[in-house]
Amino acid sequence: MAEKHEARLRPDPRLDVVLDAKGLRALAHPVRVQLVWLLRKYGPSTATRLAERMGLTSGATSYHLRQLGTAGFVEEDTGRGNARERWWRAAHRGTWLTDMDLLSQDPEAGLAYLQSIAAVNVLQTQQALNEFQTLPHAWRDVFDLSDWSLRLSPGEAQNLLDDLSAVLARYRPDRPEAAATAPEDAERVTLVLHLLPEPGLPAGGSALEAPGDDGGPARETP
Repeated sequence: MAEKHEARLRPDPRLDVVLDAKGLRALAHPVRVQLVWLLRKYGPSTATRLAERMGLTSGATSYHLRQLGTAGFVEEDTGRGNARERWWRAAHRGTWLTDMDLLSQDPEAGLAYLQSIAAVNVLQTQQALNEFQTLPHAWRDVFDLSDWSLRLSPGEAQNLLDDLSAVLARYRPDRPEAAATAPEDAERVTLVLHLLPEPGLPAGGSALEAPGDDGGPARETP
């Protein structure tokens, strides 16, 4: 079984950061997660420009950029700007959470981080939808918003994630050096993957259950 997923995606220690407890706490804020995402996606910027894009004050973005800088997620781009304007750039290509125990060791920070990631995913989706009408037909044809309900054991769910990771590893990542080998019609594509366990649902059927023989209440989930 080990050979089956040999090509799956893994963090690159030269380019990626693997979260530890300190890093998790530093990113446990939606503004900071969005700032790191914007700098990675669009390149270096200033606190003022980022504030305009996010609808915040430059003072707020400056504060969070400094905190991210202290934690090592962003760094000052000394080749740009002047004495009045500081430019910032992302320090890594991606963030990996490989130790899930961190989420239980600091539940408040862990939940805040996961909620912040979800908020950025929603923002990405909304931006794509806002631009849908202007997309070329070739890209409209591959535009997809799907969800699938499966009934899996934890082991099967892990196998599914490994399989999907192995598929993704076969495709060209969005990196500057990849542009030289990309087809002329290649564009940036964002794939958002959610695997959301729902262990509280009844084992027998739908999310909406009539009261059982024990008189318990019906369960309802969004």
